[in-house]
Amino acid sequence: MATATATLAPVTPSQKDADAGGAPSGRRHAKGRAARGTAATGRPTGDGAPAKTRDAFFDNAKYLAIVLVAMGHAWEPLRDGSRSAAALYITVYAFHMPAFIIISGYFSRSFDMRKDRLQRLITGVAVPYVLFEVAYTFFKRWADDDPGYPITLLQPWYLTWFLIALFIWRLTTPLWKIVRWPLPLALTIAVLAAVSPEIGDDLNLQRVLQFLPFFVVGLTLRPEHFQLVRRRAVRIAALPVVAGALVFAYWAAPRMNAAWFYHRDSAQELGAPWWSGVVMTLAMFGCSLVLVACFFAWVPGRRTWFTALGAGTLYGYLLHGFLAKGSRFWHWYDNDWLHTPWGQVLLTLIAGTLVTLLCTPPVQRIFRFAMEPKMTWAFKPDAVGTARQRR
Repeated sequence: MATATATLAPVTPSQKDADAGGAPSGRRHAKGRAARGTAATGRPTGDGAPAKTRDAFFDNAKYLAIVLVAMGHAWEPLRDGSRSAAALYITVYAFHMPAFIIISGYFSRSFDMRKDRLQRLITGVAVPYVLFEVAYTFFKRWADDDPGYPITLLQPWYLTWFLIALFIWRLTTPLWKIVRWPLPLALTIAVLAAVSPEIGDDLNLQRVLQFLPFFVVGLTLRPEHFQLVRRRAVRIAALPVVAGALVFAYWAAPRMNAAWFYHRDSAQELGAPWWSGVVMTLAMFGCSLVLVACFFAWVPGRRTWFTALGAGTLYGYLLHGFLAKGSRFWHWYDNDWLHTPWGQVLLTLIAGTLVTLLCTPPVQRIFRFAMEPKMTWAFKPDAVGTARQRR
């Protein structure tokens, strides 16, 4: 995979006010260019300041992370019959969502309770959560022949947990910005959650709390931290680290409960003693950070053919869930050829191709009504902005 040697570009305001995938929609981006100048060319904006371009590194990272998410879901039913598939699954699950969450935290650094940012949180996270939770429920009723499956917004089904988690994390961002030791506090909360089975399943709070440290890590990062992991020495060191992780995963596959990587249950619910929740939470946090650093080290920093797809990763994430679950409901994995080495390779390529297509601009235009609704009718007009326009 090609890498970039250039330093990180400045983080743009549009990237700071990011959606769940860490990037604004094409509609908002285009609207911003029309109002402020042509950001892509770097020409001065209307207020005299030079326009800033999006940083290709983060769009590349989001796209590659969402491809790994889709591939991981494709490998899941293959684990019982293939130790290699199980090893790949464990390795990818150790860092793909942490990477995505760290990026989301990084682009949440400027979040506050300002009216426009709260509106974007509602329209870009809360509304898609409600719509897709309902859509997934009806899909399960139809595809799984389960007409009695209830609609509930308190217990996220399948992929929608990330949206409710991001909603909660972002609302708490101002708190993490004022505490003295945010990461130790977040780790303490994650450890306590891992040994507290009484938390229950409402709002998938186990995941919200156990993944919280990664979001807080993102909040504390600065551009220079990403420059550190993209140095040549780190890229070279990342190769044996990932190779070692794969070897360890191959050894651990038949010995370890992969549910630890989901962070959705306490240690007791996984049949382990309570103290193992403390050990596993801290150990997996450290391992995940190392693998995330290796992942970032090899993410290209220049514009590539998939850079533009980084703005559509939330589309790919939510939409590919219908195919991932449908493949189980319709018993696609009963085909023997899928369990052969060549079948597994082909399935991996298909998963990567499908999620790539779901991130493309045409798909974004079709589903923008659900992912990024304007909903101006739902909010009170901004009195300050209106007065400024009148002047």
